[in-house]
Amino acid sequence: MREERNIFRNIDWILVFLYLALVVIGWINIYAAVYNEQHGSILDFSQRYGKQMVWIITSIVIALILLMMDPKVFTAFSYFFYGISVLSLLVVLLIGKEVSGSKSWIDLGGFDLQPSEFAKIGVNLAVARYLSTLNIRMEDFRTKVNTFMLIGIPAILILFQDDTGSALVFSAFIFVLYREGLSGNVLIIGALVIVLFVVALMINKWIIISLLGVVAVVWFFLIKKNRRDVISLLGLFVLVAGFVYSVDFAFHNVLEDHQKQRINVLIGKETDLKGAGYNVNQSKIAIGSGRFFGKGFLEGTQTKYNFVPEQSTDFIFCTVGEEHGFVGSVIVIGLFVGLFVRLVNAAERQRSGFARIYGYGVASILFIHFLINIGMTIGLAPVIGIPLPFISYGGSSVFAFTILLFIFIRMDANRLQLV
Repeated sequence: MREERNIFRNIDWILVFLYLALVVIGWINIYAAVYNEQHGSILDFSQRYGKQMVWIITSIVIALILLMMDPKVFTAFSYFFYGISVLSLLVVLLIGKEVSGSKSWIDLGGFDLQPSEFAKIGVNLAVARYLSTLNIRMEDFRTKVNTFMLIGIPAILILFQDDTGSALVFSAFIFVLYREGLSGNVLIIGALVIVLFVVALMINKWIIISLLGVVAVVWFFLIKKNRRDVISLLGLFVLVAGFVYSVDFAFHNVLEDHQKQRINVLIGKETDLKGAGYNVNQSKIAIGSGRFFGKGFLEGTQTKYNFVPEQSTDFIFCTVGEEHGFVGSVIVIGLFVGLFVRLVNAAERQRSGFARIYGYGVASILFIHFLINIGMTIGLAPVIGIPLPFISYGGSSVFAFTILLFIFIRMDANRLQLV
């Protein structure tokens, strides 16, 4: 077996172009979001856009190093990287720095590192390694348990850091497991649980139980009325009814006050425009005011006068909407959609099970970030504080997303081995 020596000839340059386009768009919008006439130079390293430029250049150097590495390293050291990820999350709990209510940062002498961003890479590598092992089948109960443990341990440690948003991102791996043979019923049940949870917060419990009872009666007349089916139907009704009544307890005793407020604002039970609903309301005003073509670069009033908090990080998309309008927003969303489609296609063409699974993990993680981040800026998802990949300000996020993506680009370049 020999490998094509010119690695760069085999690289998926479309993926590289999409990456570069997104990081440049991010840099331009970070500049707009924090623009200050006293620091007008885009090369001012005391400002966020100056620091972001340094991090982008560093990320490109890291990407080049990854492209020159032997892809076998990623397979061989998958569990090692996973172990380092878990260890770093434990270290954060002991000596971490608290930022915006989350103890999820480590101060490295002027640079704040967020290990939870890099943990996604370690988990993705470990899951790909485990599921690609010979004789491992997703249908086996033991495989399910081991896989969910690989994903769940880091997620739980991140929850202990009070970083619910980053922990929620690990739910992205459900798409990977579905591709590898997990029953579609799991996705359906998960979606129904989320819908039922939200409905139970909005509607009287007796109304929900009554509707469920009607469904159960109709189902009873449609199924074969043998003893086993009737008992199963009755058990399911009791289980779902119990879940409906447990929602209030979980909502009031498990979630933090700020999380409850954000959910109440999202579902319309509260209209706290000066408190929990302020960010989202100002974000929607900014995006809406951009109209079709936007107000123009550096002309956004919501942006210029700092009406939207965290506008260069979690709410960077409202800068796109205000200054570049519907057209600019569609371009950014189109680039992301193109990235996801390309990643899935690239994952499917892999000869290695490890590379295929890892590729799906990359697409799934980026998609969840994209979906939730843009969803919360337009009021369709609760504000949970996760960045928009390649666009939001932050060294940890741009490093982690770059590493996550370029490990797969390197694997993909290696698929054309000649036997």
